[in-house]
Amino acid sequence: MGIIKSENLIFEYIRRDEEGNVEAINRAVNEVNLDIKQGDFVAILGHNGSGKSTLAKHLNAILRPTEGDLWIDGHDAKDLNKLWDIRKTAGMVFQNPDNQIIATVVEEDVGFGPENLGIPTAEIWERVDKALKSVNMLKYRKHSPNKLSGGQKQRVAIAGIVAMQPKCIVLDEPTAMLDPNGRKEVIDTITRLNREEKVTVILITHYMEEVIGADQIYVMDQGSVVMQGTPKEIFSRVWELKKYRLDVPQVTLLAEELRNSGLQLPEGILTIDELVDEICQLY
Repeated sequence: MGIIKSENLIFEYIRRDEEGNVEAINRAVNEVNLDIKQGDFVAILGHNGSGKSTLAKHLNAILRPTEGDLWIDGHDAKDLNKLWDIRKTAGMVFQNPDNQIIATVVEEDVGFGPENLGIPTAEIWERVDKALKSVNMLKYRKHSPNKLSGGQKQRVAIAGIVAMQPKCIVLDEPTAMLDPNGRKEVIDTITRLNREEKVTVILITHYMEEVIGADQIYVMDQGSVVMQGTPKEIFSRVWELKKYRLDVPQVTLLAEELRNSGLQLPEGILTIDELVDEICQLY
């Protein structure tokens, strides 16, 4: 079994009136099947309201399934006795780092999670050092988070999760509030953690350029997974993505327009270098 596996996962938001009677049921996650292996970099895409953030909240047991099955590192997500084990396995990074940073000094914030796990003090500081190094923020350890840029704050938030040594990090639109430089800092950081530290990364985003290095992409619409495959497989289906109100990387769209104009280019070009190489081979 992979680190995350679901079978026909369903989650419904239920709205009740003042007397407790059910007024409405909204199925936000509809029979989703996942099979994510340890060390994978997985991206989940979808327009607003597609269910991707609701799904993300299941992966460290913020929400629990209404129906179906979900296992996190072998732990049944419906078993309340496994809640602590699941949250030690899968750390969560949210969209706004200000909602996740609670200390007035960077190193104290990063050490907060391990302290709550009951880690001995000497080991906490070892973990803080390692976590800050992993996100290239060691020189800011004595700084106030309030004086950092958005990208730096998000890297501190990631370091706080890394210090807890989870097997998996779930990032729910972590770059949505950042400028291009901040987005690059965060994506470079999580890519390095995945490739070098073998941390499983699950990235929820609507920036297509951020996912071209993923191992696997899931596309969601109306609570269901409607597409699944490698980046090359997914972005080869330009017009299908458009149907789900999603864009493709700019270079992929340019290559598709050139293909439609008659150039013999392959589908699913993801990078500028790849496009240049293909055009040079034509001439």
